[in-house]
Amino acid sequence: MLPSTHADHARPFLTWQRITDWAQEHYRSRAFNKDERIPTRPGLLYLVERGAVRLVGTSQLLSEVGSDLETDDEDGANGLGATGNEEAFLGFVGAGQPFEIVAQSPFSLQSFAHADNTTVIWLYWSDLDNWPHFRREVLDAFRHQHQRKLLWLSTLGQRRTIDRLLGFITLLIEEFGEPYESGYYLPWTLTHAQIGSAIGSTRVTVTRLMGKLRQRKLIHTYKDGLIAIPASPMSFRKEA
Repeated sequence: MLPSTHADHARPFLTWQRITDWAQEHYRSRAFNKDERIPTRPGLLYLVERGAVRLVGTSQLLSEVGSDLETDDEDGANGLGATGNEEAFLGFVGAGQPFEIVAQSPFSLQSFAHADNTTVIWLYWSDLDNWPHFRREVLDAFRHQHQRKLLWLSTLGQRRTIDRLLGFITLLIEEFGEPYESGYYLPWTLTHAQIGSAIGSTRVTVTRLMGKLRQRKLIHTYKDGLIAIPASPMSFRKEA
């Protein structure tokens, strides 16, 4: 399966060099180490110049009522993601892509560098008045992200955890995958706990189901634990 959009939105914006030069001149650019929190605030526009940003969310509502929720998932999870103070993985933002952080009580969104030397530029939306074409590219990128989120929501709406897991992995690799001799791989590591938080499951269940997907040759492990899928993955047979 060829990642259909990766090559397009991995490319720089047409005026990217001008933006990076401007950001350095105005002290609007900063590099972060892996897993370092990126300070953000609502109303600003952020651009990933290098590396990858991991978006995570927490819900105070789940922290307060999570213990009272009935569990109905096959693995004992409630299907709503992490409870308590755990972070729920919400996706990546790759190099050349914009992102925003929206404040909406009782939800809290944060961003972290997912790779060393991840460089982020920040701007006010009014700064884009200087680059009208660049503004259009930013808006196009946000529209693309919105479309991908609809696919993400469709995947998370699947009843079975294994369906959510395979759909989640496939979407990530379609979006960010790199080619290798046997297929495509996600260039960044993800822990089973992070995957579980994204699909409303647990680390233990993700580990077990990842084993099943490997047995069915629907996923592979590439190099040092990177997740990969074959070039033409088989459609896996539904279990009875």
